[in-house]
Amino acid sequence: MKKLYLFLFAGVISAATFGQITAPQPSPFTKVEQEVGLTNVTLEYSRPGMRERKIFGNLVPFGEIWRTGANNNTKISFSDDVEVGGKELKKGTYAIYTRPNKDNWEVMFYTETNNWGNPQKWDDSKVALKVNAEVSELPFPMETFTIFIDDLKNDGAVLNFVWENTVASLPFTVPTDSKTLASIERVMNGPTANDYFAAGSYYHDSRKDNKKALEWVNKAISMQEAPAFWMLRKKSLIQADLGMKKEAIATAKQSLEMAKKANNADYVKMNEDSIKEWGGK
Repeated sequence: MKKLYLFLFAGVISAATFGQITAPQPSPFTKVEQEVGLTNVTLEYSRPGMRERKIFGNLVPFGEIWRTGANNNTKISFSDDVEVGGKELKKGTYAIYTRPNKDNWEVMFYTETNNWGNPQKWDDSKVALKVNAEVSELPFPMETFTIFIDDLKNDGAVLNFVWENTVASLPFTVPTDSKTLASIERVMNGPTANDYFAAGSYYHDSRKDNKKALEWVNKAISMQEAPAFWMLRKKSLIQADLGMKKEAIATAKQSLEMAKKANNADYVKMNEDSIKEWGGK
């Protein structure tokens, strides 16, 4: 009988462990990724439904802080510094909290994003930005809470919070102009030393064309006031692979001295080993 009880107990534990039921969530999670100009904007939130309930002024009271969705924090991420409602917001990820009112919503970007709903203790120092969103009335009801990015332009868009018969709209701008001008200037000024070095390194490491690799690494070195020891190290390796052992040793010695000044023990050892391998002293 004792064994039978143990067997039944084990069966109950097993059923509790492995018999979990999978069912749809009442407030499904969604993730939206949108490129605005040259800035990536990502939204992550859960979407509650009206389900014949009165929402604003009832389920979501006016004048109180709302989680702006359901379940975990509603989060928004910007890949660049942006302006929201005309105010600067640094790039990063924020929880969105709102304080809905009849005529406008107060929207708060909160730096702590791991809360389930509202924080147990609200901390104003964690509010990175607080702005007002304009409220409009929809001509039809929106059953499921929705946040979408609309009115896309090169330099900005509008963040819309929509539910029931209400839409709260918050414009934001992105630094497309400054990023584009910087890109134009960078390209028009030609490749940088790092560009030449990366190209030379790739040509050498992939065994494409060591003569061209040496040309590009030399170009990179010539563009520097003081040649970096890692650039000189790469040049010496290319020279050695081209059979230019005497030149490779001389370059490795330069790299060695620069590495010593930089207190980089790894490059000191690599250069010393190579100089010895190539017959130098």
